[in-house]
Amino acid sequence: MSVLILIDHADGHIKKASFEALTYGADIAQQNGMAAEALLLGTVTDDLATLGKYGVTKVHQAGNTAFNQLDVQVYLKAITEAVNATGATIIVLAHNQTGKALAPGISAALKAGLVAGAIALPDTSNGFVVKKAVFSGKAFANVNINTAIKVISLSPNSYKVTVGQGIATVQELNLTPLPASIKITAVDKVSGDVPLTEADIVVSAGRGLKGPENWGMVEELAKTLHAATACSRPVADSHWRPHHEHVGQTGVQIAPNLYIAIGISGAIQHLAGVNRSKTIVVINKDAEAPFFKAADYGIVGDAFEIVPKLTEEIKKMHNA
Repeated sequence: MSVLILIDHADGHIKKASFEALTYGADIAQQNGMAAEALLLGTVTDDLATLGKYGVTKVHQAGNTAFNQLDVQVYLKAITEAVNATGATIIVLAHNQTGKALAPGISAALKAGLVAGAIALPDTSNGFVVKKAVFSGKAFANVNINTAIKVISLSPNSYKVTVGQGIATVQELNLTPLPASIKITAVDKVSGDVPLTEADIVVSAGRGLKGPENWGMVEELAKTLHAATACSRPVADSHWRPHHEHVGQTGVQIAPNLYIAIGISGAIQHLAGVNRSKTIVVINKDAEAPFFKAADYGIVGDAFEIVPKLTEEIKKMHNA
């Protein structure tokens, strides 16, 4: 028996969320006296043997380039075959866009219980109980999986990545992909130095900036912090910023280590998309803004005065 962790990748590189899933899956394996193994569908330029430092002992690679583009039906068949071939009884994957598309299908195909968006190691003292956030992060649920095969998707940035000294064995897994069910005619990539869903730090702003012409100070702060930029829904709806930067319940849901909100009141729909952030800093001239109740740190004042000063102080720290 083993734990099998699905590696998500794009443009030839393994995604950050997969390193969290590898650590999480390896810890589950250690917890239950099982082997920790990984599955890579497709090809990457990264050295797969080095994934052993995240706790896995073996990496199964189906190195057919047909797997390099996510096709849910193709992936589901391949993952099901891989689970049967490896004898895995616990499947772990990231709860990102790929994981959200795949996990329910894997669960159905394998007749396996599923917990989507886990945030902690299973409690095995009385069953196999997995904790997850519910109601947009306002509460938690403890779900007992009692099926022979179990599927868990790990909520991004909810589990600390640990790095050791291990080296994994890389083994080719002969899987023949189904004919593609979708045809990609064009790829429109979001520009920017840091993808929003992968960012450790996010600098976001709302209508308090008064107009798109004032976004330069937000971008400068983000650049100084090596952060991604984001915005509230009214800003995206007003076309001040592109819609892919909209974070919230109806936009991108994120969980960075640091979220800085500038001129955002903190409506419940916005909070639902950012409340898993490790630390929230709010800058707003309205001392009664609801966002301050959710903030770890708050600054009451004019963003047009505070943000440039904050940027300059951070630059001084970097140059010290």
